[in-house]
Amino acid sequence: MLRGLVLLLLLANLGFWAWTQGQLDGIVGVRAQGDREPERLARQVRPEAVRLLPAGAAASGAPAGGEGAVLACLEAGPYTPAQVGAAEAALQAALPPGSWTNVRTEAPAVWMVYMGRYPNREGLQKKEDELKRMKVPYEELRNAPEFEVGLSLGRFDDKAAAERALAELTQRGVRTARVAQLSAPGVSHMLRIPRADDALWAQVMALKSDAFAGRPFGSCPK
Repeated sequence: MLRGLVLLLLLANLGFWAWTQGQLDGIVGVRAQGDREPERLARQVRPEAVRLLPAGAAASGAPAGGEGAVLACLEAGPYTPAQVGAAEAALQAALPPGSWTNVRTEAPAVWMVYMGRYPNREGLQKKEDELKRMKVPYEELRNAPEFEVGLSLGRFDDKAAAERALAELTQRGVRTARVAQLSAPGVSHMLRIPRADDALWAQVMALKSDAFAGRPFGSCPK
């Protein structure tokens, strides 16, 4: 009896699937309303109006460049103060006034409690083993030629905070560490076009890349 029930359920499922695919329309007299073609295409509203948009495009409540236009946020950089002038001049010559902005960011100096430089990897490994036994966190410095091969026992926004950390480490038995400036204060610039419609986006893509120091426009980070 159980085997017959299973067979009956299987036949029922096969029949339902065939009906949803339209294979039984002429037999049962009732047409399935599924997502088959061409019915689904016929229900689309103005399918010819569908178009691809620039990467990073975001919908805006104030369309520009036509009904239902979608605007994109574009950004280029970062640039140093010496680089940003040429990029700004290129935008001023090609784009409408007020369509872009210069976003200036000031980065503070970075200070650290430093140990090094060590003459070789063996000397560095020996110091790392010592710090592990003392349970003192550290990181090996990379992309900082002036301080390699060496270790940072902490990074800080100002010298006073680094000196306080050094005093605490000294009390824990850390020797030969010192306070050093990892990087000086700096200023960087990002050029941003917050609301680029299709026409403005095309103008930006046509700009010569050599004015942007190898940092052309792309989608704004989310």
